[in-house]
Amino acid sequence: MSKANEIRVAEIFGPTIQGEGAVIGQPTVFVRTGGCDYRCTWCDTLHAVDSAYRHEWQDMSAEEIFAQIETLSGKKPLMVSLSGGNPAIQPLGALIKRGRDKGYRFTLETQGSIAQDWFADLDILTLSPKPPSSAMSTDYAALEQCIKKAGHGPQITLKIVIFDEEDYAYAKDIAARYPDIPLCLQPGNHKVEGDSDTAALNARMRWLIERTLKDQWFTVKILPQLHVMLWGNQKGV
Repeated sequence: MSKANEIRVAEIFGPTIQGEGAVIGQPTVFVRTGGCDYRCTWCDTLHAVDSAYRHEWQDMSAEEIFAQIETLSGKKPLMVSLSGGNPAIQPLGALIKRGRDKGYRFTLETQGSIAQDWFADLDILTLSPKPPSSAMSTDYAALEQCIKKAGHGPQITLKIVIFDEEDYAYAKDIAARYPDIPLCLQPGNHKVEGDSDTAALNARMRWLIERTLKDQWFTVKILPQLHVMLWGNQKGV
């Protein structure tokens, strides 16, 4: 049983580049937490979601985690990505404060189902509500509470994974609901184990580009999963 102030960690790795979202391409150390309140059909991080992997997770204090971050980064401040699973489940406030006091920056991605006061202390908050292909439903009240908790602290972006026309329509609805928040679309990865299907991913990327341009949807960014393009579905990169 973990203590109230301990963080359940699936893995810590890096530095590598951020493979997706608002800071794609940026040197980053990743802290991937264990546990999630969603079960998306196409989840690509089941080792950080499914309780079957619980024996691989470790309960760590903010001090222990930050010590690993400093070791990996050679004590040179850089971006730290807090991911999961759903990292919003974990008590990350003390880790963020400790790191920012040393000059590190923090980005976090969550589906927007759980809001935390410490969202306001982040540098970047990516909200990635899940589209119909995930088989999850969006709690818009919870999503809006996440935006409220972040306030004017972090840069907020939205990110939607797209597999098909239904997901695309969902993304259009999200854009209409939150016109003042930057939005990026990411082609979904349909093969999350073994070798990646690069040809199919590229085809979905081309379709998505053509689809948005046909609609003259010029305010959205379309970004790949760069790490999948470079390393496939390998963990820890």
